[in-house]
Amino acid sequence: MKNAHTIVVKPHITERSVALSYGDPRIQDEKEIVRKYTFIVNIDANKLEIKQAIEAIYNEGKKKNELIEVTSVRTMRIAGKTKRRGRFVGTRPERKKAIITLAKGHVLEDYGI
Repeated sequence: MKNAHTIVVKPHITERSVALSYGDPRIQDEKEIVRKYTFIVNIDANKLEIKQAIEAIYNEGKKKNELIEVTSVRTMRIAGKTKRRGRFVGTRPERKKAIITLAKGHVLEDYGI
């Protein structure tokens, strides 16, 4: 069995992913906002493992009414770019990115922002 911390490598923080984590700016009610978070995950992990790992990491030590719920996981594989230095050619490693959608009103407090 895989460890939750080996499945989720790190949060992927960019301008676009931070904007997704704030939700739709047109919705004023905090309980209705749907937030999305982006993570770099293990390249061998599937969507079910990613969902269970996110819930295990962020629900650890919380009360029953404070638990987060992941509603969907979308994944994409990013191929490694070819890089050159003079006559030497190499490639960056492949990686896998997952976009996590939480239930309405749920927030990840320690996402890394």
